[in-house]
Amino acid sequence: MTPDLTPPPLGLLVGIARRSIKQAITARLRPRGLSPQQFWLLVSIHEQPGLSLRALAERHHMDPPTASRIVALLSKRGLVRMEADPRDRRLRCLRLTPHGAALARKVHPLALRTREAIQVGFSETEKRALRAMLQRIVANMERFARAFNSGRAKPVETSAGRRRTA
Repeated sequence: MTPDLTPPPLGLLVGIARRSIKQAITARLRPRGLSPQQFWLLVSIHEQPGLSLRALAERHHMDPPTASRIVALLSKRGLVRMEADPRDRRLRCLRLTPHGAALARKVHPLALRTREAIQVGFSETEKRALRAMLQRIVANMERFARAFNSGRAKPVETSAGRRRTA
């Protein structure tokens, strides 16, 4: 049997990378009773106290109802609380409870180590280029989803420069 020399599709590689990151932290989080999604939201609130639910959802590219469900679980566990925004009392912001802050201090090093492990072997130039390319993939997929959801298939440019309908 001849080995397949065709490069793997980019989407497959992105999916594999995501699963690798998720698997690397899942086992480490199990004793803490946190899912990967709960972990990353807890870390974000720890790193940026006072985020709104909308800002948290946007930061993680998740829809607000999903972010709201995860925050509700964290709140039910006594890790997160919603409070009035000191700049605008009509708005609500997310803060860690003392129990949540203690847990965040324990798991935050895992976030830092995970982020570092992802970047090992990349120069600053390569990291900037990869970040830009991944952001382009995210934007491409957001456009693709909007076109699909609107019922209008839009032409997309293939890697060979030809246009086809998505």
